[in-house]
Amino acid sequence: MNRLSAETLTSLTQPPLSPLAADAAEPITSAGDLRLGLAVLAGIAVIVLLITRLRTHAFLALTIGSLALGAFAGAPLDKVIASFTTGLGSTVAGVGVLIALGAILGKLLADSGGADQIVDTILARAGGRAMPWAMVLIAGIIGLPLFFEVGIVLLIPVVLMVARRGGYSLTRIGIPALAGLSVMHGLVPPHPGPLAAIDALDANLGVTLALGVLVAVPTAVIAGPVFARYAARWADVPVPEGMLPARPSEDLARRPGFAATVATVLLPVVLMLSHALVEIVVDDPASRVQRVTAVIGAPVIALLAAVVVGMFTLGRAAGFTRERLSRTVDTGLAPIAGILLIVGAGGGFKQTLIDAGVGRMILDISEDWSIPTLLLAWLIAVAIRLATGSATVATISAAGLVAPLAADLSTADSALLVLAIGAGSLFFSHVNDAGFWLVKEYFGMSVGQTIRTWSLMETIVSVTAGGLVLLLSLLL
Repeated sequence: MNRLSAETLTSLTQPPLSPLAADAAEPITSAGDLRLGLAVLAGIAVIVLLITRLRTHAFLALTIGSLALGAFAGAPLDKVIASFTTGLGSTVAGVGVLIALGAILGKLLADSGGADQIVDTILARAGGRAMPWAMVLIAGIIGLPLFFEVGIVLLIPVVLMVARRGGYSLTRIGIPALAGLSVMHGLVPPHPGPLAAIDALDANLGVTLALGVLVAVPTAVIAGPVFARYAARWADVPVPEGMLPARPSEDLARRPGFAATVATVLLPVVLMLSHALVEIVVDDPASRVQRVTAVIGAPVIALLAAVVVGMFTLGRAAGFTRERLSRTVDTGLAPIAGILLIVGAGGGFKQTLIDAGVGRMILDISEDWSIPTLLLAWLIAVAIRLATGSATVATISAAGLVAPLAADLSTADSALLVLAIGAGSLFFSHVNDAGFWLVKEYFGMSVGQTIRTWSLMETIVSVTAGGLVLLLSLLL
């Protein structure tokens, strides 16, 4: 996993040919390496300071941090700007449409009552000891197309309702739901972090999706129902009074069916996995089967098909008029502007790192210290996550730092590298993470209780997923 071909090693150990590195104030020598290392640390420090201390939006923090990195490295400012804008444009071009389509599908699922239909159907067949397992299953299904924050807002009324009516500990019911959402957010596309990492590392989306689901299922089980049994003893939290918000489907006359809803949610997954499977089985890129699945399994086509199908199976089934469907699309797109800018700025930061010659420096660290690439990627993502509090920023930044190491990796290894970064980006959410405060306030917990439950659960997710990724690297 950590071995590179002679050609790749040579290309990374020669002075970079990019405009930024070529115009750097110092040549690429040991002294240059020291300055470049300090420049990287300074750039990341600027980003951390702006996000955590000055509460600056992550888009602005990543933009300023990229410029600071180039300035500290001694590069001409015009070359730094060119690198940043090139990276921003290529990243948005690669993942922007996918994020937008995923947001529309998630909004259709929420507004039509499809998510509530999934919840109610599964809960009607679960009870007693099976309830925590039902919650992690619900979170996993509806977490596929929904952003993490949207998923929390959607599931909180269900968690509170189930805990109150069934007399369950809020922690016993809530932790499995949070684990399911968190695992999907960090490991499975089309969530922004994994998509950005796939784009940065040039990984295969279908293979990453398949391996991501393979890692996500046992991780969600361990960090969800299993851990919740112990977390409930450490923080036996009652249901807060007056915290039962209305559910999206309460004002709807009808809702889409369970089977149609689940089929719509899983449609893009099935289409993307079909192409990955055909590539493995049919070893002929010119074959008709592979050419057909290459089209229908393309991420844009798969998600677009799910959105179009969802307008009928979700929107029209809920009685939405054309005007209501149009409003749903509009409101689904509105909240992703900030996410797209963050992902784009992360791509700009990644390109600045690459053009500055960081790839050779990271390669030296990996070779000299004998650190496996997967472990190095996980550790870098952990460090940025702890510093910034943002899983998305950690994923994008870590992907930019280790991107040169992915040049000679196989398809499976590139996908595992994406998952290692995603796993590291979820490590120990604490007070600098917006998700920490969201969970704390919704569940009515103290800071200490939130750390003993939510923060520890995130750590279990990160360590378990990281361990499973390393195990898969030995088997594949």
